This record gives sequence, structure tokens and C-alpha cells, in this order.
Amino acid sequence: MRMRKKPNLPARMERCAHLLVASPQEFRGRWRDAFGYCELLLELGCGKGRFTVETAAAQPDSLFVAVEKSADAMIIALERAVAGRLENVRFLNAYADNVCDFFAPGEVSGIYLNFCDPWPSNRHIKRRLTSRLFLEQYRQVLCPGGDVRLKTDNVQLFAFSLREFELGGFILHDVTRDLHADGPVGVMTDYELKFFSQGTPIFSCRAVME
Repeated sequence: MRMRKKPNLPARMERCAHLLVASPQEFRGRWRDAFGYCELLLELGCGKGRFTVETAAAQPDSLFVAVEKSADAMIIALERAVAGRLENVRFLNAYADNVCDFFAPGEVSGIYLNFCDPWPSNRHIKRRLTSRLFLEQYRQVLCPGGDVRLKTDNVQLFAFSLREFELGGFILHDVTRDLHADGPVGVMTDYELKFFSQGTPIFSCRAVME
């Protein structure tokens, strides 16, 4: 589903400009020092930012960098972060396949993939954020013991991702096919709240880099 165009987008982006990093390449290798945090966490495809903002608020000692290609989605996330007066979150209006340009080897402690596009057609396998091509990039920027945390409602993507993680040299932990079976677990995205209210099972895992 295509994101509806947001009114007054340029003016709204300008009001949130202090949280938007226009040239992330300039911080490659020095994110933590530049912003004064001991840990760097990365979310690829933050959407409207409910997860982004609530997770950053719960981990004030970590720098949370959220990447989102759609400015019309990201403005909601930005405004939520401004409303929450968060200082430890930054946003990149960029594509996920640029992570190696933005982050140095071993710089990232963890990567969140929440309800990414499943790209169901076989001809689009390379676009899936858990495909081997993306996992190779994650391995470059993750620190030893760093992890990728995946949540999805798509059973085919989940099965594909489990195989790719193992073939890509990650060790699987906390694999579940119904994350909220016994009640809500952790911070939910906007999509996740909707799925939870409908009784849709959420698939989740944590893949740790060897």
C-alpha cells in the first residue's frame, strides 16, 4: 500500500531537522563519539516510528538510528520523537541497501527489521531485507556478537529468513511463531498493534552474528 502524501511536508520536516541526518556518510565510524552514546542500534524501515520512539525512550543510553525511504512515513516518526523530546534518536531518509556507506565495520550493536516488505515474488528475492545480499552487509557493520531482530506476520518470509540467517552464518535464538500468544511482548509497531487486535500471529527471531 502506497503511503498517502502528507500535507506541508517540507515545513514539517524543517521543524524536525535537528533529528534528521542529511549526510550520514560524514558520521561513518564516529556515530557514538559524535553523539555521545556507548551503543548504536539501527532500525531499517521505521515507518511511522512507534517502535522507534518507544524503544529509544526505553534505552536512553543507546543511540537509535532509524532508516526510512518514505519521507511521508518518516515525518510521523520524526514528529513523535520531537513530541517525546528524545535526544538519542536520529533519522535517515535513505534506502536500507546503503548501510555500509553510512556505518563502519563493527560500529552497530543491533539491527531491527520490523514487518519489512516480504517481496513475495521469486524474482524479487534480492530485495528482501533478510536475503543473503543484505545479510552480508549487516555482517560488515555489526560488532562481534551483534544481532538482527526480525518480526513479521508473513509466514513465507519468516521461513525464508530462518534459512538465510543460518546459511549466512548467524545463530538463531528466540524463534517463535506466535510472539504474543500469552499477551503483549515488548514494544509494538503500528502494524503489529493492528495485527495483534485481529489475532494475527507474529513471527519473531533473533539472529546473532558468529
